[in-house]
Amino acid sequence: MIAASSIKVSKVDKTRIGEVDLNNIPFGKYFTDHMYEVDFEDGEWKTPQIRPYQNLSIAPSMASIHYGQAIFEGIKAYKNPNGEAFIFRPHDNFKRFNVSAERMQMPTVPEDIFMEGLKMLVGMDRDWIPGNEDHSLYIRPFMFSTDEMIGVKPGDKYKFMIILSPTGPYYNTPMRIYVEEQYVRAVPGGVGYAKAAGNYGAAMFATSEAKKKGYDQVLWTDAFEHKYVQECGTMNVFFIIGNTAITPDLGAGTILAGVTRDSVICVLKELGLTIEERSLSIDEVIEAHKSGELKEVFGTGTAATISLIKELRYKDYVMSFDVASWQTAPEVKDRLNKIRYGLAPDNHGWMMPV
Repeated sequence: MIAASSIKVSKVDKTRIGEVDLNNIPFGKYFTDHMYEVDFEDGEWKTPQIRPYQNLSIAPSMASIHYGQAIFEGIKAYKNPNGEAFIFRPHDNFKRFNVSAERMQMPTVPEDIFMEGLKMLVGMDRDWIPGNEDHSLYIRPFMFSTDEMIGVKPGDKYKFMIILSPTGPYYNTPMRIYVEEQYVRAVPGGVGYAKAAGNYGAAMFATSEAKKKGYDQVLWTDAFEHKYVQECGTMNVFFIIGNTAITPDLGAGTILAGVTRDSVICVLKELGLTIEERSLSIDEVIEAHKSGELKEVFGTGTAATISLIKELRYKDYVMSFDVASWQTAPEVKDRLNKIRYGLAPDNHGWMMPV
């Protein structure tokens, strides 16, 4: 077990926070004063350190550049009205991080190295947490192989890091989504359930094609029939049909087990909706839309939070929605935000104090 006192700390001489307007920040553009770093070598984790945010020196032969052994997570920290900092469900992200590590044949990160470093880093840079609504401190843990060699095999050396980014909303307005039926994000037996860097690189072409058509993101479908909806490019997806909330199930291993997804399911149950995690065909979605039973469609994710979908297009069939009249998704977002910002009781134990 490591203690906070075991982490080697080197602080900046002068903070850069005055260079950033925390009231007007895009997602993922600015980074805080410090970063957390731990190396894995000779079969063991070395001494953790926090040092000033800076560039890394890497070899052109570094294995992760060539063979893609890289994983990451997304977590957020918030401030309550008293200025105290809290992190939303970090233990769930820690567990998922190691699920990804095992799938990608990387060493798992011990809980003390992950959590103690996370808390200390956020504590040091807590002044970077914005106080505005829909703003937060985005936390990016990641790991990659650092072997300096060419050869397709699991690495022997790895670097685990955490960086922090003050951020505003990922999506500022309701989204237009294109249902993808040619390209594939994941297949059963693949790495779709892992938060592996390559999953996102592979998705960029289809997303770019959708944007050329005027859409913000794609809704992936299954690899075999292109019939069953999966998830959107940066978020899980929910459909409110009648009084039932339906979201694709995780059984095939092709969908990320979203922490926000799980949180939304809890809140939807509290609102009295029936929850179904199951296969959902695009044909069923269209029929529900034609019959007037498809009430709302929205995405969920750490970065995306709750993102309303105002238009869904499959082939030439366009489903448009009056998001201003919706009640469920806005209520879910409001309840989650009140818990995150310390404006409502945290009855689920989701918020970890820093």
